[in-house]
Amino acid sequence: MFLESVRLALRSIARNKMRSLLTLLGVIIGVAAVIALLTIGGGAREQIRAEMAGQGSRLIFAFAGMVRDPASPAEIKVQPLTNEHLMNLDKSIGQHATIAAQAETRLRVSYGARSLSAQIRGVSESYFTLREWTLKRGRLLSPLEVASHAGTCVIGSKVAKALFGTENPIGARIRIGHPHCRVVGELAPKGASFSGDQDTLALIPLGLFQTRISGRNELAQILINAPSEALVAPLKVRVAEEMRRLRRIAPGRNDDFQVDDMAEYMRQAGSIIGNVTAILGAIAAISLLVGGIGIMNIMLVSVTERTREIGIRMAIGARQRDILVQFLTEASVLSLLGGLIGIGLGLAIAWVVTAFMNVSFVPNLTAVSAIAAVSAMIGIVFGFFPALRGARLDPIDALRHE
Repeated sequence: MFLESVRLALRSIARNKMRSLLTLLGVIIGVAAVIALLTIGGGAREQIRAEMAGQGSRLIFAFAGMVRDPASPAEIKVQPLTNEHLMNLDKSIGQHATIAAQAETRLRVSYGARSLSAQIRGVSESYFTLREWTLKRGRLLSPLEVASHAGTCVIGSKVAKALFGTENPIGARIRIGHPHCRVVGELAPKGASFSGDQDTLALIPLGLFQTRISGRNELAQILINAPSEALVAPLKVRVAEEMRRLRRIAPGRNDDFQVDDMAEYMRQAGSIIGNVTAILGAIAAISLLVGGIGIMNIMLVSVTERTREIGIRMAIGARQRDILVQFLTEASVLSLLGGLIGIGLGLAIAWVVTAFMNVSFVPNLTAVSAIAAVSAMIGIVFGFFPALRGARLDPIDALRHE
């Protein structure tokens, strides 16, 4: 009986292809949006976990914050971190943690006639002990090179490809702004992360960056690596206290710097992803509701058009339950088809977006199955009233219908 109802439902849908497709648009769009959001959100969360594992959950970051000028409240000032802050922090807490620093800007990097815009990052001696970098070839900057402000650099994979193509860049001298640097290492492809494209980096000694590129002893960040995850919170408090002392911030005054840890960054990123997913998910749910209303409308039209058919079926023995099941099956099959099309479309959209964002494509099979079931349920819920209306038709009145 059920298979016969499905066959009749498919035949009815096939007779009205364009009308059925237009009816399903709401369901297709809603399901596609939900699937795409869940898949992209899952990929982004995997990216967060991977970045946290790659950069270390014990990292603490100190960087300049924005503060209003008391003399001119409308003006917002940024008090940069300097080498003095780095040295004093190293003296006060260096025995408890590893401390490094970085400064950065964006410049054109060139080799002969080839050039590209790259993120130039000046790094201190301990930088490479805090950040995990995998080399494709060559080596990292040595402590002696960093300490002596040597004209050497390590470049990302996109920089190497843009400047050298398939050639080996090791030993070549490239121009970074004004200074020339000898390439000593090429990083393995790492892709984009929440801190930017890691493949367009050029790492140089911090002293070289400050003397030949920025002309200032300012730092973008000071990085502190806690000995264990249990010590991250107390060390973060200690760093903040030390920074307040070094920057002579009076009690009760707002900090003109920020101290965060990697776990906090990841929580914030996860919260943002969750909030955006929830908002867009609500919009997708509205689309599903509209799709359900569309199915109800088209089923009401179908019942009206097939009133005489219903009367004939009742006259030859069909019960009210049979008519109800037929129209409910037709509505649920119609909605399920829309759901399946939406799932395929949503996965395709997610695949394109995750590839563009360089995050993992992680389809949630449980969610896919649940959404397929929800699609069928939408048909049952919104098709129930039209089906009940058809089942309650008087056979004699139905046979008279023209």
